[in-house]
Amino acid sequence: MGVISNGTTMLDAGALDSGVATGKLTLISTTTISTSTSAVSITSGINSTYDKYVFKLINIHVSAQAYLQVNFRDGSTAYDANKITTMYYASHKEDDSDQELVFGAGNSLELSTGIQRLTSGEMDLSNDSNICGYLCLYNPSNTTHVKHFIAQTEYMTNSPSAETSYIAGLCIATAAIDGIQFTMSSGTIDSGIIKLYGVG
Repeated sequence: MGVISNGTTMLDAGALDSGVATGKLTLISTTTISTSTSAVSITSGINSTYDKYVFKLINIHVSAQAYLQVNFRDGSTAYDANKITTMYYASHKEDDSDQELVFGAGNSLELSTGIQRLTSGEMDLSNDSNICGYLCLYNPSNTTHVKHFIAQTEYMTNSPSAETSYIAGLCIATAAIDGIQFTMSSGTIDSGIIKLYGVG
């Protein structure tokens, strides 16, 4: 991977994950969470400039044993876009007592305006525990077709176990998606960074 001299463009999307995209990633914004917040909303920079947008989650630390969640805004002021989603997760306990790859039926949505979980287990609260991963949103400004998204997160649960969640879904809306919001099912997001990239 190379980095352009202006510090905002990466040449290879493989630095995030081979499943995100191939092509050039251009940094649009960086949201740094330095004080506890109940919601992180990103509304600027999501438009028709790019066909794909990548939200990179870096060292997200939380205040409660809860779930990281996401929702989308489709032209209104509310984050309640109608969605169909599916989640799988892989888990391996610290003491090697259990390993599994599971379809997360309770974490998947069947035509719902509700939030989508990005983690399948409640978080470990150790100071060195965090959530990392990405969410990729396709063609958010298209007003003809539904809007697809994929996400992957890695984290430590309170079991304790190492887990990876894989989420795919689509927003059932012809209106443009113009905002995204990350929240916790309880408690707050204490710290972390969310970078928004355009892929072109």
